[in-house]
Amino acid sequence: MSQKDTGPSIENLKCNFVSGAVLHRFRFGGGRKQDLPKAAGLRGGKTPEIVDATAGLGKDAFLLASLGARVTLIERSELMHELLKKGMEDALKVGGDVAEVVKRMKLIHGDAREILKHLSPEVIMIDPMHPPRKKSALVNSEMRLVREIVGDDTDYPALIKVALKMASNRVVLKLPRYADSVESIKEASHQILGKSTRYDVFMNT
Repeated sequence: MSQKDTGPSIENLKCNFVSGAVLHRFRFGGGRKQDLPKAAGLRGGKTPEIVDATAGLGKDAFLLASLGARVTLIERSELMHELLKKGMEDALKVGGDVAEVVKRMKLIHGDAREILKHLSPEVIMIDPMHPPRKKSALVNSEMRLVREIVGDDTDYPALIKVALKMASNRVVLKLPRYADSVESIKEASHQILGKSTRYDVFMNT
């Protein structure tokens, strides 16, 4: 009898900037016309300093860095931090334009609620891990593995409150398109809506 397939394990998860979907988006994406860069304020000649306070596998940070932004990535999960560190090291070894992007990325391990108090970012990005919606149980395997590591970010409203105090320009909250707004914080200045994702933008200027 064959052993039952339980799906991919955490050992299969890796941070990869040199091939696959991340590289394809880098090569063939829509540049600053994409929703994330617009939400972060990368318009015209403006390229703000950005902190990604919930770095995860670094995909959003890499996109923003590929468009010229200097991005500080904060990740509190030790395992996720190590995956990110390895992925960035691999990209630097490969060299070329991918390495030039990673050189604009700085990785910090720790709790963003404390680290942000010692930084002076223009823009702070927050992409919390939410409980899966009942109608979307079949999430991709990579996301399931990330969830196994970091769990649900139930304390992210506290992170938003710190971010709103520290960002000189704006805070960008990435959410599922139909997620409820956070009741304990101020109303977003505006929203950018995608097919499955929305960005709530809180302007501080």
